[in-house]
Amino acid sequence: MKRVLVYIDDEAIGDSIDLLEAARRMYGDDGFEAFALAPGPRCGDARGAFDTILRTREGTLSGFDAARMAVCIEDLHARYRFDAVLLPATVFGRMIAPRAAVRLRAGLVADITDVGRDGEGTFLVRPAFSGRMLAHVECRGQGPVMMTVRPRTFSYAVREPKASRVILFDPPPPEDSGIRLLETNEKTEARDIRDCEVLISGGGGALRYFPLMERLAGVLHGMVSASRKAVDGGVMPRGRQVGQSGRFVSPRLYIALGISGSAQHVAGIKNAEHIISVNTNPHAPICSLSDIVVEGDARAFLEALLEKIEASGSTTEGGTGWT
Repeated sequence: MKRVLVYIDDEAIGDSIDLLEAARRMYGDDGFEAFALAPGPRCGDARGAFDTILRTREGTLSGFDAARMAVCIEDLHARYRFDAVLLPATVFGRMIAPRAAVRLRAGLVADITDVGRDGEGTFLVRPAFSGRMLAHVECRGQGPVMMTVRPRTFSYAVREPKASRVILFDPPPPEDSGIRLLETNEKTEARDIRDCEVLISGGGGALRYFPLMERLAGVLHGMVSASRKAVDGGVMPRGRQVGQSGRFVSPRLYIALGISGSAQHVAGIKNAEHIISVNTNPHAPICSLSDIVVEGDARAFLEALLEKIEASGSTTEGGTGWT
Protein backbone atom coordinates (compact mmCIF):
# COMPACT_ATOMS: atom_id res chain seq x y z
CA MET A 1 0.00 0.00 0.00
CA LYS A 2 1.48 3.34 -1.09
CA ARG A 3 1.38 6.41 1.14
CA VAL A 4 0.56 9.81 -0.38
CA LEU A 5 0.88 13.19 1.36
CA VAL A 6 -1.16 16.12 0.04
CA TYR A 7 -0.49 19.65 1.26
CA ILE A 8 -3.76 21.52 1.92
CA ASP A 9 -3.42 25.18 0.98
CA ASP A 10 -6.19 26.89 2.94
CA GLU A 11 -6.58 29.47 0.15
CA ALA A 12 -7.22 26.64 -2.36
CA ILE A 13 -8.73 23.79 -0.36
CA GLY A 14 -10.77 22.39 -3.25
CA ASP A 15 -7.79 22.38 -5.61
CA SER A 16 -5.72 20.64 -2.92
CA ILE A 17 -8.28 17.86 -2.40
CA ASP A 18 -8.48 17.34 -6.18
CA LEU A 19 -4.84 16.21 -6.11
CA LEU A 20 -6.15 12.86 -4.87
CA GLU A 21 -7.24 12.21 -8.46
CA ALA A 22 -3.58 12.36 -9.51
CA ALA A 23 -2.79 9.80 -6.78
CA ARG A 24 -5.68 7.63 -7.96
CA ARG A 25 -4.28 7.64 -11.50
CA MET A 26 -0.84 6.67 -10.23
CA TYR A 27 -1.79 3.93 -7.78
CA GLY A 28 -5.41 2.96 -8.49
CA ASP A 29 -8.52 3.31 -6.34
CA ASP A 30 -7.36 1.13 -3.46
CA GLY A 31 -3.61 1.28 -3.95
CA PHE A 32 -2.76 4.14 -1.60
CA GLU A 33 -3.35 5.59 1.84
CA ALA A 34 -4.13 9.31 1.70
CA PHE A 35 -2.61 11.76 4.21
CA ALA A 36 -3.45 15.48 4.31
CA LEU A 37 -1.10 18.06 5.80
CA ALA A 38 -3.45 20.79 6.98
CA PRO A 39 -1.52 23.52 8.81
CA GLY A 40 -4.47 25.89 8.78
CA PRO A 41 -7.71 25.59 10.75
CA ARG A 42 -9.97 25.21 7.68
CA CYS A 43 -9.75 21.57 6.68
CA GLY A 44 -13.38 20.51 7.15
CA ASP A 45 -13.85 19.72 3.44
CA ALA A 46 -10.94 17.27 3.62
CA ARG A 47 -12.76 15.07 6.11
CA GLY A 48 -14.06 11.98 4.36
CA ALA A 49 -11.58 12.33 1.49
CA PHE A 50 -8.40 11.40 3.40
CA ASP A 51 -7.56 8.48 5.64
CA THR A 52 -5.48 10.69 7.93
CA ILE A 53 -5.43 14.45 8.45
CA LEU A 54 -2.23 15.78 10.02
CA ARG A 55 -2.97 19.04 11.85
CA THR A 56 -0.51 21.36 13.51
CA ARG A 57 -1.56 22.67 16.88
CA GLU A 58 -3.06 26.14 16.64
CA GLY A 59 -0.51 28.93 16.76
CA THR A 60 2.54 26.68 16.29
CA LEU A 61 3.18 27.30 12.59
CA SER A 62 3.06 30.52 10.60
CA GLY A 63 1.32 30.31 7.26
CA PHE A 64 3.95 32.58 5.70
CA ASP A 65 7.08 30.56 6.45
CA ALA A 66 7.68 28.26 3.46
CA ALA A 67 11.10 27.20 4.77
CA ARG A 68 9.67 25.91 8.04
CA MET A 69 6.80 24.22 6.20
CA ALA A 70 9.41 22.32 4.18
CA VAL A 71 11.08 21.22 7.45
CA CYS A 72 7.66 20.08 8.63
CA ILE A 73 7.21 17.91 5.50
CA GLU A 74 10.70 16.46 6.04
CA ASP A 75 9.81 15.57 9.64
CA LEU A 76 6.52 13.91 8.63
CA HIS A 77 8.27 11.96 5.87
CA ALA A 78 10.74 10.60 8.42
CA ARG A 79 7.77 9.30 10.44
CA TYR A 80 5.53 7.95 7.67
CA ARG A 81 7.82 7.34 4.65
CA PHE A 82 5.58 8.72 1.91
CA ASP A 83 5.79 7.36 -1.62
CA ALA A 84 4.51 10.62 -3.11
CA VAL A 85 4.17 14.24 -1.97
CA LEU A 86 1.71 16.42 -3.88
CA LEU A 87 1.24 20.19 -3.58
CA PRO A 88 -1.08 22.52 -5.48
CA ALA A 89 0.79 24.93 -7.76
CA THR A 90 -0.47 27.93 -5.81
CA VAL A 91 1.82 30.80 -4.87
CA PHE A 92 2.64 29.23 -1.52
CA GLY A 93 2.73 25.67 -2.83
CA ARG A 94 5.37 26.69 -5.36
CA MET A 95 7.42 28.23 -2.56
CA ILE A 96 7.30 25.12 -0.39
CA ALA A 97 7.87 22.42 -3.01
CA PRO A 98 11.50 23.08 -4.06
CA ARG A 99 12.58 23.58 -0.44
CA ALA A 100 10.96 20.29 0.58
CA ALA A 101 12.44 18.48 -2.44
CA VAL A 102 15.96 19.51 -1.44
CA ARG A 103 15.42 18.30 2.12
CA LEU A 104 13.98 14.96 0.95
CA ARG A 105 16.68 14.57 -1.74
CA ALA A 106 13.91 13.98 -4.26
CA GLY A 107 13.31 15.19 -7.78
CA LEU A 108 10.49 17.68 -8.28
CA VAL A 109 8.18 17.83 -11.30
CA ALA A 110 6.61 21.27 -11.28
CA ASP A 111 3.28 22.42 -12.69
CA ILE A 112 2.04 19.06 -13.98
CA THR A 113 -1.11 18.90 -16.07
CA ASP A 114 -1.67 15.15 -16.40
CA VAL A 115 -0.67 11.71 -15.17
CA GLY A 116 -0.36 8.85 -17.63
CA ARG A 117 0.65 5.20 -17.78
CA ASP A 118 2.52 3.17 -20.35
CA GLY A 119 4.22 -0.21 -20.47
CA GLU A 120 7.04 0.99 -18.22
CA GLY A 121 4.85 2.51 -15.50
CA THR A 122 3.57 5.97 -14.53
CA PHE A 123 4.75 9.24 -16.04
CA LEU A 124 3.93 12.87 -15.29
CA VAL A 125 3.06 15.41 -17.97
CA ARG A 126 4.00 19.09 -17.85
CA PRO A 127 4.22 21.91 -20.42
CA ALA A 128 7.65 22.71 -21.83
CA PHE A 129 9.03 25.48 -24.05
CA SER A 130 6.27 27.93 -23.02
CA GLY A 131 3.54 25.37 -23.64
CA ARG A 132 4.64 24.49 -27.18
CA MET A 133 5.47 20.93 -26.12
CA LEU A 134 4.39 18.45 -23.47
CA ALA A 135 7.17 16.73 -21.55
CA HIS A 136 6.60 13.20 -20.23
CA VAL A 137 8.64 12.76 -17.06
CA GLU A 138 9.36 9.38 -15.49
CA CYS A 139 10.29 9.46 -11.80
CA ARG A 140 13.06 7.08 -10.75
CA GLY A 141 15.10 6.54 -7.61
CA GLN A 142 14.34 5.85 -3.98
CA GLY A 143 12.96 9.21 -2.90
CA PRO A 144 9.25 10.07 -2.93
CA VAL A 145 7.63 11.25 -6.16
CA MET A 146 7.21 15.01 -5.72
CA MET A 147 5.06 17.29 -7.83
CA THR A 148 3.14 20.54 -7.91
CA VAL A 149 -0.13 20.34 -9.82
CA ARG A 150 -1.71 23.19 -11.74
CA PRO A 151 -5.11 24.16 -10.24
CA ARG A 152 -8.21 22.78 -12.01
CA THR A 153 -6.19 20.07 -13.72
CA PHE A 154 -7.99 17.25 -11.91
CA SER A 155 -11.41 16.79 -10.40
CA TYR A 156 -11.73 14.30 -7.54
CA ALA A 157 -15.01 12.71 -6.53
CA VAL A 158 -15.20 10.93 -3.17
CA ARG A 159 -16.76 7.55 -3.95
CA GLU A 160 -17.03 6.27 -0.39
CA PRO A 161 -16.47 8.78 2.43
CA LYS A 162 -13.66 7.70 4.75
CA ALA A 163 -13.63 7.81 8.52
CA SER A 164 -10.79 10.33 8.60
CA ARG A 165 -8.62 10.27 11.69
CA VAL A 166 -7.14 13.59 12.80
CA ILE A 167 -3.66 13.61 14.31
CA LEU A 168 -2.44 16.79 16.02
CA PHE A 169 1.31 17.25 15.99
CA ASP A 170 3.88 19.86 16.93
CA PRO A 171 6.07 21.03 14.07
CA PRO A 172 9.86 21.01 14.49
CA PRO A 173 11.29 23.87 16.57
CA PRO A 174 11.43 27.12 14.60
CA GLU A 175 14.62 28.40 13.06
CA ASP A 176 15.25 32.10 12.56
CA SER A 177 14.16 32.38 8.94
CA GLY A 178 14.23 36.16 8.91
CA ILE A 179 10.56 36.29 7.90
CA ARG A 180 8.37 38.72 9.83
CA LEU A 181 4.76 39.71 9.22
CA LEU A 182 4.90 43.50 9.10
CA GLU A 183 1.52 44.40 7.66
CA THR A 184 -1.73 42.82 6.50
CA ASN A 185 -3.86 44.23 3.68
CA GLU A 186 -7.23 42.93 2.63
CA LYS A 187 -7.08 41.23 -0.74
CA THR A 188 -9.01 43.06 -3.45
CA GLU A 189 -11.56 40.69 -4.90
CA ALA A 190 -10.93 40.13 -8.59
CA ARG A 191 -12.80 37.74 -10.82
CA ASP A 192 -10.83 34.78 -12.08
CA ILE A 193 -11.70 32.92 -15.28
CA ARG A 194 -11.18 29.65 -13.37
CA ASP A 195 -14.16 30.49 -11.14
CA CYS A 196 -16.50 31.57 -13.93
CA GLU A 197 -19.44 29.46 -15.16
CA VAL A 198 -19.63 31.13 -18.58
CA LEU A 199 -16.57 31.95 -20.69
CA ILE A 200 -16.59 33.67 -24.08
CA SER A 201 -13.20 32.90 -25.56
CA GLY A 202 -11.58 34.41 -28.64
CA GLY A 203 -8.70 33.24 -30.79
CA GLY A 204 -6.66 34.34 -33.76
CA GLY A 205 -9.72 34.30 -36.00
CA ALA A 206 -11.63 36.77 -33.83
CA LEU A 207 -9.06 39.37 -32.80
CA ARG A 208 -11.26 42.29 -33.90
CA TYR A 209 -14.37 41.14 -32.09
CA PHE A 210 -13.39 41.25 -28.42
CA PRO A 211 -15.60 44.29 -27.69
CA LEU A 212 -18.60 42.25 -28.88
CA MET A 213 -17.45 39.35 -26.70
CA GLU A 214 -17.38 41.68 -23.70
CA ARG A 215 -20.98 42.65 -24.44
CA LEU A 216 -22.04 39.01 -24.66
CA ALA A 217 -20.17 38.16 -21.46
CA GLY A 218 -21.99 41.02 -19.77
CA VAL A 219 -25.47 39.80 -20.63
CA LEU A 220 -24.57 36.21 -19.73
CA HIS A 221 -22.81 37.28 -16.50
CA GLY A 222 -19.66 35.59 -17.70
CA MET A 223 -16.11 36.61 -18.58
CA VAL A 224 -14.00 36.92 -21.71
CA SER A 225 -10.98 34.66 -22.08
CA ALA A 226 -8.58 34.03 -24.93
CA SER A 227 -6.26 31.64 -26.69
CA ARG A 228 -2.51 32.13 -26.63
CA LYS A 229 -2.57 33.74 -30.08
CA ALA A 230 -4.91 36.48 -28.87
CA VAL A 231 -2.83 37.06 -25.74
CA ASP A 232 0.43 37.21 -27.71
CA GLY A 233 -1.27 39.72 -29.99
CA GLY A 234 -1.84 42.02 -27.03
CA VAL A 235 -5.64 41.81 -27.17
CA MET A 236 -6.08 40.22 -23.73
CA PRO A 237 -3.90 40.02 -20.59
CA ARG A 238 -2.02 36.83 -19.71
CA GLY A 239 -4.35 36.13 -16.80
CA ARG A 240 -7.20 35.53 -19.27
CA GLN A 241 -5.31 32.92 -21.33
CA VAL A 242 -6.76 29.40 -21.46
CA GLY A 243 -4.53 26.40 -22.11
CA GLN A 244 -1.32 24.64 -21.12
CA SER A 245 0.65 27.88 -20.83
CA GLY A 246 -2.37 29.73 -19.40
CA ARG A 247 -5.11 28.55 -17.06
CA PHE A 248 -7.19 25.40 -16.83
CA VAL A 249 -10.89 26.20 -16.66
CA SER A 250 -14.06 24.24 -15.92
CA PRO A 251 -17.06 26.42 -16.87
CA ARG A 252 -20.56 25.16 -17.48
CA LEU A 253 -20.48 26.89 -20.88
CA TYR A 254 -17.46 27.65 -23.05
CA ILE A 255 -18.02 29.55 -26.31
CA ALA A 256 -14.94 29.42 -28.55
CA LEU A 257 -14.79 31.97 -31.36
CA GLY A 258 -12.10 31.75 -34.03
CA ILE A 259 -10.11 29.17 -32.06
CA SER A 260 -8.70 26.25 -34.04
CA GLY A 261 -8.14 24.07 -30.99
CA SER A 262 -4.46 23.24 -30.58
CA ALA A 263 -3.60 20.43 -28.16
CA GLN A 264 -2.38 23.02 -25.66
CA HIS A 265 -5.68 24.93 -25.72
CA VAL A 266 -7.84 21.81 -25.65
CA ALA A 267 -6.03 20.60 -22.52
CA GLY A 268 -7.16 23.75 -20.73
CA ILE A 269 -10.88 23.16 -21.43
CA LYS A 270 -11.07 19.40 -20.90
CA ASN A 271 -13.29 19.93 -17.83
CA ALA A 272 -15.75 22.29 -19.54
CA GLU A 273 -19.32 20.98 -19.31
CA HIS A 274 -20.60 22.35 -22.65
CA ILE A 275 -18.63 23.75 -25.59
CA ILE A 276 -19.95 25.83 -28.49
CA SER A 277 -17.44 26.54 -31.24
CA VAL A 278 -17.81 29.15 -33.97
CA ASN A 279 -15.39 28.76 -36.85
CA THR A 280 -15.22 29.26 -40.58
CA ASN A 281 -13.54 25.85 -40.76
CA PRO A 282 -15.96 23.12 -39.59
CA HIS A 283 -13.05 20.66 -39.51
CA ALA A 284 -10.98 22.63 -36.98
CA PRO A 285 -9.82 20.34 -34.13
CA ILE A 286 -11.96 22.08 -31.52
CA CYS A 287 -15.12 21.26 -33.47
CA SER A 288 -14.75 17.55 -32.73
CA LEU A 289 -14.99 18.33 -29.00
CA SER A 290 -17.92 20.71 -29.21
CA ASP A 291 -21.56 20.07 -28.35
CA ILE A 292 -22.59 22.64 -30.98
CA VAL A 293 -20.55 23.76 -34.00
CA VAL A 294 -21.48 26.95 -35.84
CA GLU A 295 -19.86 27.29 -39.25
CA GLY A 296 -19.50 30.96 -40.00
CA ASP A 297 -18.09 34.34 -39.08
CA ALA A 298 -17.63 35.12 -35.38
CA ARG A 299 -18.92 38.68 -35.74
CA ALA A 300 -22.17 37.59 -37.39
CA PHE A 301 -22.69 35.00 -34.66
CA LEU A 302 -22.05 37.50 -31.85
CA GLU A 303 -24.33 40.16 -33.30
CA ALA A 304 -27.16 37.68 -33.96
CA LEU A 305 -26.92 36.13 -30.49
CA LEU A 306 -26.76 39.51 -28.75
CA GLU A 307 -29.78 40.75 -30.69
CA LYS A 308 -31.79 37.66 -29.76
CA ILE A 309 -30.82 37.72 -26.06
CA GLU A 310 -31.37 41.45 -25.64
CA ALA A 311 -34.69 41.33 -27.51
CA SER A 312 -36.00 38.46 -25.39
CA GLY A 313 -34.84 40.05 -22.12
CA SER A 314 -33.69 36.62 -20.97
CA THR A 315 -30.76 37.81 -18.85
CA THR A 316 -31.21 37.64 -15.11
CA GLU A 317 -29.77 40.04 -12.59
CA GLY A 318 -27.09 38.31 -10.53
CA GLY A 319 -27.52 34.97 -12.27
CA THR A 320 -25.62 33.24 -15.01
CA GLY A 321 -28.09 34.50 -17.60
CA TRP A 322 -28.46 31.17 -19.39
CA THR A 323 -29.97 27.76 -18.79
